[in-house]
Amino acid sequence: MKALVYRAFSAPPEIERVPDPVPGDDGVVLRVMASGICRSDWHGWQGNDPDITLPHVPGHELAGIVAAVGENISRWRIGDRVTVPFVGGCGHCPQCESGNHQVCDHQFQPGFTHWGSFAELVAIHYADINLVRLPDEMTFTTAASLGCRFATSFRAIVDQGQVSEGQWVAIHGCGGVGLSAIMIACALGAHVIAVDISDDKLALAQQLGATTAINASSNDHVAAAIRDLSGGGVHVSVDAIGNAAACFNSIDCLRKRGKHIQVGLMVEDDHNPRVPMGKVLSNELEILGSHGMQAHRYADMLAMIAAGSLKPERLIGNTICLEDAIAELVSMDKFGSRGVTVITEF
Repeated sequence: MKALVYRAFSAPPEIERVPDPVPGDDGVVLRVMASGICRSDWHGWQGNDPDITLPHVPGHELAGIVAAVGENISRWRIGDRVTVPFVGGCGHCPQCESGNHQVCDHQFQPGFTHWGSFAELVAIHYADINLVRLPDEMTFTTAASLGCRFATSFRAIVDQGQVSEGQWVAIHGCGGVGLSAIMIACALGAHVIAVDISDDKLALAQQLGATTAINASSNDHVAAAIRDLSGGGVHVSVDAIGNAAACFNSIDCLRKRGKHIQVGLMVEDDHNPRVPMGKVLSNELEILGSHGMQAHRYADMLAMIAAGSLKPERLIGNTICLEDAIAELVSMDKFGSRGVTVITEF
């Protein structure tokens, strides 16, 4: 098969011909029809993920068609249209038995624990419990945009944040994760404050429903501005980018008993950020994470999409071919893309 491969961290990837994957007894192989390009892929290429073994094929936001099945697979057949969460569960550990596959003790992640979807084919483990059937009307491009950023944001806003109508929500960072969170929070009837350093991205955030926008590059007091706008602080705040300043501001802008949700990855110098723990204690704040979303929770998200209250296709910025994904991947630290970029030609 054709795949995008890198053989050293931070070294230019290349398009290569590599062996086709073979399904395990409990797995399948998918023919990839679309694959999103995510900043997590860039972090992996930089060497920030300990699970990656070189050489490596990235890619974890995917949708495709079942091309081969293992002998123990009962739910899926060749030709089925599917997607998959970027974190997969084993189905047997205590976390999976409690329904929390997203924190499985033996989790697998295409594009991290094994070769991913920047390729014509990708292997998926424990497919009976991790694959999600696509609605007939949903395109592969839209489905691929759900896999990491949108699903993680859905869990952050709906399950972890439990956002409800009339609440105030702050979203720090208006990339794919942040824009997804904004759309979902607005669909629930929340008042959303968008924060970014790009006027272009803030304009898109407001097009998606954000009540107001704050450019952090021209405002030295982001948390205070949010507290003023929301009448004393927001109920839920999300760090959707993953840096120390955004994390601090997200906690600092909360009202009493508010919730901070960390979605953006914290790496390198931002790995252990400064936290206003005195405020966490005195205001009884909650600090939560959102790490993917279980396959069995996709039903509620897909129902909102089918009803028209969520339109993830509005977040898709560009569709590109596999060869163009090289330049897109290595430049993700520039934050130049508007919306989600998806590979649709392999």
